[in-house]
Amino acid sequence: MALFLLLFAVFVIAAQVDHVVGQPEGNLSIDCGLDDEYGGYTDKFTGFVYVSDSGYIDAGENREVAYEPLGSFNTRQRTLRSFPSGVRNCYALPTVAGTKYLARMTFWYGNYDGKNMSTVEFDLHLGANPWDTVTVYGNDTSGVTYEALFVAWASWAPACLVNTGRGTPFVSVVELRPLPASLYATVSPGKSMSMYNRWNVGANGTFLRYPDDPYDRYWWSYDVPGPQWANLSTALHIDEDPSFVEPLRVLQTAVTLAGNSTTFTLTWPEYREVYSFMVFLHFADFQFAQLRQFDIYFNGNRLGQSGKQFSPPYLEASCVYNSEWYKAPDNQYNITLAATATSVLPPMLNAFEIYTEISNDNPTTLPADFDAIMAIKLEYGVKKNWMGDPCSPTKYAWDGVKCINTSDNTMRITALDLSNSNLNGAISQKFTLLTALENLDLSHNMFSGQIPDSLPTLPSLRVLNVSGNHLGGDFVCKNYTGPLIFRYESDGNMCKNIIGRSRNTTAAVAVSIVGCVLLVVVLSACFICRDRRRLNVSTRDPAKEPQPDKALGSGETHEGYMQNTENRRFMYNELEKLTNNFRQLIGQGGFGPVYYGCLENGKAVAVKMRSESSSHGLDEFLAEVQSLTKVHHRNLVSLVGYCWDNNHLALVYDYMPQGNFCDHLRGKNGLSAIMNWGTRLRIALEAAQGLDYLHKGCNLPIIHRDVKTSNILLGQNLQAKIADFGLCKTYLSESQTHISTTAAGTAGYMDPEYYQTGRLTESSDVYSFGVVLLEVATGEPPIVPGHGHIIQHVKQVIATGDISLVADVRLRGAYDVSSMWKVVDIAMMCVVDAAAQRPTMAAVVMQLKESLALEEAREKEYSGIRSPGSDIASLVSTFGPVAR
Repeated sequence: MALFLLLFAVFVIAAQVDHVVGQPEGNLSIDCGLDDEYGGYTDKFTGFVYVSDSGYIDAGENREVAYEPLGSFNTRQRTLRSFPSGVRNCYALPTVAGTKYLARMTFWYGNYDGKNMSTVEFDLHLGANPWDTVTVYGNDTSGVTYEALFVAWASWAPACLVNTGRGTPFVSVVELRPLPASLYATVSPGKSMSMYNRWNVGANGTFLRYPDDPYDRYWWSYDVPGPQWANLSTALHIDEDPSFVEPLRVLQTAVTLAGNSTTFTLTWPEYREVYSFMVFLHFADFQFAQLRQFDIYFNGNRLGQSGKQFSPPYLEASCVYNSEWYKAPDNQYNITLAATATSVLPPMLNAFEIYTEISNDNPTTLPADFDAIMAIKLEYGVKKNWMGDPCSPTKYAWDGVKCINTSDNTMRITALDLSNSNLNGAISQKFTLLTALENLDLSHNMFSGQIPDSLPTLPSLRVLNVSGNHLGGDFVCKNYTGPLIFRYESDGNMCKNIIGRSRNTTAAVAVSIVGCVLLVVVLSACFICRDRRRLNVSTRDPAKEPQPDKALGSGETHEGYMQNTENRRFMYNELEKLTNNFRQLIGQGGFGPVYYGCLENGKAVAVKMRSESSSHGLDEFLAEVQSLTKVHHRNLVSLVGYCWDNNHLALVYDYMPQGNFCDHLRGKNGLSAIMNWGTRLRIALEAAQGLDYLHKGCNLPIIHRDVKTSNILLGQNLQAKIADFGLCKTYLSESQTHISTTAAGTAGYMDPEYYQTGRLTESSDVYSFGVVLLEVATGEPPIVPGHGHIIQHVKQVIATGDISLVADVRLRGAYDVSSMWKVVDIAMMCVVDAAAQRPTMAAVVMQLKESLALEEAREKEYSGIRSPGSDIASLVSTFGPVAR
């Protein structure tokens, strides 16, 4: 008995590992109405992680059903999101343009509203076009499912519920599954289809999905309609059709005719005259003895190769379908299989799929415009009715957005009115991506800073209104004489000295002359003082002065930059006082030693002093100050101030009492306790969010260039913050694709492509973070003397399929296997040699959230603490990079 249990346990573990290794990448599974304080839960049948829908839609109400449906779906159909307000409410599903997808929405009423509705009906739209009409019956016991197959046209696919006055729209589950381009050749850009039925014939009540179907298509069992049909089955292996990849279990069952019958017919009536149908019939013969040959008809029209009868291949799948959409005049549809005169065996059928056409008659917004306006929406948190396609259909167009239909039936955004929208921060460069924009109204908000130089130069822009904000900069204050109508009345005083005209021109000229004379005197004095007190600051090249344009990205002087920063400037004697004469050394880096200090108000700080031997000069010092003063995120270290006093350079940070991540992973400095898997994941997730903010949350992307575990600092509650911006680089414009620079960073973490070419991109940070994730999983440093790089070691080990050989042995197996696999998988994607094939940090964040949800579910189960009625695991971090 003990041996049996041992073998059973080994079998289960092996099955789990195999299941996780084969789990598809890029799937999105949403449990609608799930409280957003929970991170998600793992479906026990598929292993998919289902998450809350709060990050994908701005409207609706979370509701719970009064009773649960029958079958395996009840966990994710206990909650739903209803939409009592608004006509069109849309989920924004993240996609990759040009990729083929299956989108699925499931609806279970469950008397959630207490109204005992007999029927609820509403429409579904995919993007700007009608998808289907949903009909949900109140007495249904299992819910109803709608699927669409489509090719993504932008970075987002809107899946919309439209109120048609026949009940409040609601949805229980939303799922998105990427498909290979080779599947369903009839689906192409602009040609989508909706599933009407998908039947597994002869399966005796068996329902199939993932993992039987690698793309998670639903296959329902088709009940044999009468005694004239007989079920067939086999255990033999059958080769799939690569154009459809039918599940093996689907191909291993079939139905044929009983007795002496030679013809059978499938029929279905359709009351909706708008439908056009396409039918896919799947065949695979596993009875080799005699000839099976028949003709196939769809409503009397012969299918298959013209003039030839059809014989299903032996142990090989084949599909026959009508390549053109068909609509019957009488709305009656039938499929007939008729044996030929020479056939010995009657016809057989393994499975069939029926689809309806999704019309693409409505124009859609140009993908570049759609992606740009979505980026603006996300950056400023715009709600309004900003869901679905921004321009189409016109009756659902976004508030403040005006569009025109071009000659190719594509909508372009030509006007954007965001006035009085309570927006703040800088005016984003993303507005410049709307290249057809003619009128932009940003008036009466709380914008600050400068107007992007490229914004007024948009080729079609005619009116730019930034009145009623707190803007500054040379452009705002100059008297613009071009074709642009520029409205710039300010809440402040930025333009009054330039725009306001003096009534006394003579006095104005006199004042100008006096001002010029005084300016010459002051500048002369400054140059004399500078020559007498030239700073003794070493740089990378002691023979050259630091170049302000390299350090600051503009023509601004070092002194001018430091005067403009809002952070506190400390004198050297102040640092001596607050560090108690540099008594407590808490760290040592390439810049210099780090000391513990305490401000007048009792706040603990870390003081990083530049050492005389440091290769980091004034440029690196100013780069770090500049970076830290313009980024604000909870997962980036906070700069308190700086010191530039004669030859003394120092940076003053918030003190991070738990040190750096590297020491905790290595067990250094007396840290004997082994950091558990859940804690490691939370820290990695928070660090990933900080990097994602640098790449996508700033006006211009910032590349860190030195991502490593020792640059991830930990607060009192182990909150992670990325530090050390001395080597960072900032893009000069939105259109810039890379930065050419001398290779810099830390051995073991450096992107090989960057090292070889000097071309720096965000993917260079992604590579480094992939190494960090491998450290998190293994507990090992990037390079182990005598064993080579960690990447090569992990590659060799994961080939065995045993994740325990990868995981840190000090964890003693205390981790969710799927969670560990997910981290290792995303890490290996980050460290591929080709930078273009690496994921973005946003994708890494999503994978880490799913991994953390898996581990937290395991922790709750282990501790005996469960959320009522589910295995939901709470996440500590919110979706995406969120600025403070």
